[in-house]
Amino acid sequence: MTDSLLDITVLTADGAETTLREHAGKVLLIVNVASRCGLSPQYADLEALQQKYGPRGFVVLGFPSNQFFQELSSNDAIAEYCSTKWGITFPIFDQVKVNGKSRSPLYAELTKAKDERGSAGNIRWNFEKFVVTPDLRVMRFRPTTVPTDPAIIDAIESNLPN
Repeated sequence: MTDSLLDITVLTADGAETTLREHAGKVLLIVNVASRCGLSPQYADLEALQQKYGPRGFVVLGFPSNQFFQELSSNDAIAEYCSTKWGITFPIFDQVKVNGKSRSPLYAELTKAKDERGSAGNIRWNFEKFVVTPDLRVMRFRPTTVPTDPAIIDAIESNLPN
């Protein structure tokens, strides 16, 4: 992974173009989220990680996707759900496609990373997680791996800036 990951254009929930460059030097946890997914209780753990590690140079970045038909129809509805149901303080971006020909450039890059079994490629479901270290190494965790799994905690803690 090169610095180009930080320079990929993404859209904020209000439609403004940005990049992940503002998060350079931090540990990132990038997650494709969906409000109506059975895994949505993971939002609570994601927010707990944000609260615990955010002051030390960590940030969760949520990218809603409706490719599995479990996301709300508008960014406003997603934002309201995330704030009222889960108290989310981390950034939630514009909806993205995570698979297929129209996959977002960010996910085209992220899905090159292999999981613990050595598998790369398509996102299998909502709440797939990518830990991106300050030196831009990517560690991939499948949807059923909870955010508080020891492997994710270790990936975060061992890469936090001093």
